[in-house]
Amino acid sequence: MRSNAKYVLQMSFGVLAFACMPICAVGTTLDRKEDMIVNADHTLAEGGKVFLRGNVVITQGTLHIDADEATVTQDEGAIVRVVLSGGPARMREKLDNDSEVDIRAKGIDYDVRNEAVLLTGNVIITKPEGELRGESVRYDLKSERMEAGAPGSRIHMRIEPKAKEGKNEG
Repeated sequence: MRSNAKYVLQMSFGVLAFACMPICAVGTTLDRKEDMIVNADHTLAEGGKVFLRGNVVITQGTLHIDADEATVTQDEGAIVRVVLSGGPARMREKLDNDSEVDIRAKGIDYDVRNEAVLLTGNVIITKPEGELRGESVRYDLKSERMEAGAPGSRIHMRIEPKAKEGKNEG
Protein backbone atom coordinates (compact mmCIF):
# COMPACT_ATOMS: atom_id res chain seq x y z
CA MET A 1 0.00 0.00 0.00
CA ARG A 2 1.30 3.44 -0.92
CA SER A 3 1.91 6.08 1.71
CA ASN A 4 -0.38 9.09 1.38
CA ALA A 5 2.55 11.53 0.97
CA LYS A 6 4.10 9.45 -1.82
CA TYR A 7 0.76 9.18 -3.62
CA VAL A 8 0.16 12.95 -3.34
CA LEU A 9 3.62 13.62 -4.78
CA GLN A 10 3.12 11.23 -7.69
CA MET A 11 -0.30 12.68 -8.47
CA SER A 12 1.03 16.21 -8.18
CA PHE A 13 3.57 15.62 -10.93
CA GLY A 14 0.78 14.39 -13.17
CA VAL A 15 -1.24 17.43 -12.22
CA LEU A 16 1.70 19.70 -13.11
CA ALA A 17 1.82 18.10 -16.54
CA PHE A 18 -1.87 18.73 -17.13
CA ALA A 19 -1.71 22.26 -15.78
CA CYS A 20 1.12 23.38 -18.03
CA MET A 21 -0.61 22.27 -21.23
CA PRO A 22 -2.97 25.22 -21.78
CA ILE A 23 -0.16 27.76 -21.40
CA CYS A 24 1.27 26.61 -24.72
CA ALA A 25 -1.93 25.37 -26.29
CA VAL A 26 -0.51 26.33 -29.68
CA GLY A 27 2.10 23.56 -29.53
CA THR A 28 2.06 20.34 -31.46
CA THR A 29 -0.92 18.13 -30.76
CA LEU A 30 1.41 15.12 -30.56
CA ASP A 31 3.24 16.63 -27.56
CA ARG A 32 0.19 16.04 -25.34
CA LYS A 33 0.50 12.29 -25.93
CA GLU A 34 4.14 12.21 -24.78
CA ASP A 35 5.30 11.45 -21.24
CA MET A 36 6.07 14.51 -19.15
CA ILE A 37 9.48 14.49 -17.48
CA VAL A 38 9.97 16.71 -14.41
CA ASN A 39 13.37 17.34 -12.80
CA ALA A 40 14.25 19.63 -9.89
CA ASP A 41 16.79 19.85 -7.08
CA HIS A 42 14.08 19.64 -4.41
CA THR A 43 10.35 19.05 -4.10
CA LEU A 44 7.83 19.40 -1.28
CA ALA A 45 4.11 18.53 -1.30
CA GLU A 46 2.19 20.26 1.48
CA GLY A 47 -1.27 21.67 2.12
CA GLY A 48 -2.61 21.38 -1.42
CA LYS A 49 0.57 22.71 -2.99
CA VAL A 50 3.56 21.14 -4.69
CA PHE A 51 6.77 23.17 -4.61
CA LEU A 52 9.63 22.44 -7.04
CA ARG A 53 12.85 24.32 -6.31
CA GLY A 54 16.19 24.64 -8.07
CA ASN A 55 16.91 23.95 -11.72
CA VAL A 56 13.33 22.98 -12.54
CA VAL A 57 13.18 21.39 -16.00
CA ILE A 58 9.92 20.09 -17.44
CA THR A 59 9.76 18.47 -20.88
CA GLN A 60 6.95 16.87 -22.85
CA GLY A 61 7.58 16.20 -26.52
CA THR A 62 8.78 19.50 -27.98
CA LEU A 63 7.63 21.48 -24.90
CA HIS A 64 10.61 22.52 -22.76
CA ILE A 65 10.21 24.56 -19.56
CA ASP A 66 13.10 25.90 -17.46
CA ALA A 67 12.45 27.70 -14.16
CA ASP A 68 14.16 28.34 -10.86
CA GLU A 69 10.94 27.43 -9.05
CA ALA A 70 7.48 26.04 -9.79
CA THR A 71 4.42 25.92 -7.52
CA VAL A 72 1.25 23.99 -8.30
CA THR A 73 -1.81 24.75 -6.17
CA GLN A 74 -4.72 22.32 -5.92
CA ASP A 75 -8.19 22.64 -4.39
CA GLU A 76 -10.11 19.43 -3.73
CA GLY A 77 -7.83 17.58 -6.17
CA ALA A 78 -8.27 20.10 -8.99
CA ILE A 79 -5.42 22.32 -10.14
CA VAL A 80 -6.26 25.97 -9.59
CA ARG A 81 -2.91 27.69 -10.20
CA VAL A 82 0.57 27.07 -11.61
CA VAL A 83 3.34 29.59 -10.97
CA LEU A 84 6.79 29.44 -12.61
CA SER A 85 9.55 31.87 -11.64
CA GLY A 86 13.13 32.35 -12.63
CA GLY A 87 15.75 34.57 -14.02
CA PRO A 88 13.90 34.14 -16.40
CA ALA A 89 11.46 31.25 -16.51
CA ARG A 90 11.37 29.99 -20.10
CA MET A 91 8.96 27.93 -22.17
CA ARG A 92 9.75 26.75 -25.69
CA GLU A 93 7.59 24.62 -27.92
CA LYS A 94 7.42 23.58 -31.54
CA LEU A 95 4.16 24.42 -33.27
CA ASP A 96 2.20 22.16 -35.60
CA ASN A 97 3.62 24.12 -38.57
CA ASP A 98 7.22 23.27 -37.46
CA SER A 99 7.93 26.82 -36.26
CA GLU A 100 8.68 27.54 -32.59
CA VAL A 101 7.31 29.80 -29.86
CA ASP A 102 9.65 31.00 -27.11
CA ILE A 103 8.28 32.67 -23.94
CA ARG A 104 10.55 34.21 -21.28
CA ALA A 105 9.53 36.08 -18.14
CA LYS A 106 10.59 36.40 -14.53
CA GLY A 107 7.14 35.13 -13.58
CA ILE A 108 4.57 32.97 -15.36
CA ASP A 109 1.29 32.68 -13.43
CA TYR A 110 -1.47 30.46 -14.83
CA ASP A 111 -4.85 30.89 -13.12
CA VAL A 112 -6.59 27.67 -14.14
CA ARG A 113 -10.05 28.55 -12.78
CA ASN A 114 -10.19 31.85 -14.65
CA GLU A 115 -8.25 30.54 -17.66
CA ALA A 116 -5.81 33.44 -17.56
CA VAL A 117 -2.02 33.65 -17.89
CA LEU A 118 -0.02 36.55 -16.46
CA LEU A 119 3.61 37.00 -17.58
CA THR A 120 5.63 39.53 -15.56
CA GLY A 121 9.14 40.95 -15.54
CA ASN A 122 11.14 41.33 -18.76
CA VAL A 123 8.58 39.42 -20.83
CA ILE A 124 9.71 38.30 -24.29
CA ILE A 125 7.41 36.29 -26.55
CA THR A 126 9.00 35.25 -29.84
CA LYS A 127 7.17 33.53 -32.68
CA PRO A 128 7.92 33.39 -36.41
CA GLU A 129 5.37 36.19 -36.94
CA GLY A 130 7.30 38.54 -34.67
CA GLU A 131 8.11 39.43 -31.10
CA LEU A 132 6.48 41.14 -28.12
CA ARG A 133 8.45 42.62 -25.22
CA GLY A 134 7.18 44.30 -22.10
CA GLU A 135 7.02 44.20 -18.31
CA SER A 136 3.61 42.56 -18.17
CA VAL A 137 1.45 40.51 -20.52
CA ARG A 138 -1.97 39.18 -19.54
CA TYR A 139 -3.72 36.62 -21.75
CA ASP A 140 -7.30 35.44 -21.30
CA LEU A 141 -7.59 31.95 -22.79
CA LYS A 142 -11.41 32.07 -22.98
CA SER A 143 -11.73 35.34 -24.88
CA GLU A 144 -8.24 35.15 -26.48
CA ARG A 145 -7.75 38.74 -25.29
CA MET A 146 -4.16 39.85 -24.74
CA GLU A 147 -3.13 43.00 -22.88
CA ALA A 148 0.48 44.14 -22.54
CA GLY A 149 2.18 46.93 -20.63
CA ALA A 150 2.55 48.15 -17.08
CA PRO A 151 2.44 51.62 -15.49
CA GLY A 152 5.64 53.48 -16.26
CA SER A 153 6.79 51.02 -18.90
CA ARG A 154 6.42 50.59 -22.62
CA ILE A 155 5.89 47.60 -24.87
CA HIS A 156 7.89 46.78 -27.96
CA MET A 157 6.53 44.73 -30.88
CA ARG A 158 8.22 43.48 -34.01
CA ILE A 159 5.86 42.15 -36.68
CA GLU A 160 7.25 40.20 -39.62
CA PRO A 161 5.72 41.00 -43.01
CA LYS A 162 3.65 38.17 -44.39
CA ALA A 163 5.46 36.41 -47.23
CA LYS A 164 3.59 36.70 -50.50
CA GLU A 165 2.88 33.37 -52.13
CA GLY A 166 3.82 32.86 -55.74
CA LYS A 167 5.91 36.01 -55.90
CA ASN A 168 8.78 35.40 -58.28
CA GLU A 169 11.92 37.32 -57.46
CA GLY A 170 14.29 37.61 -60.32
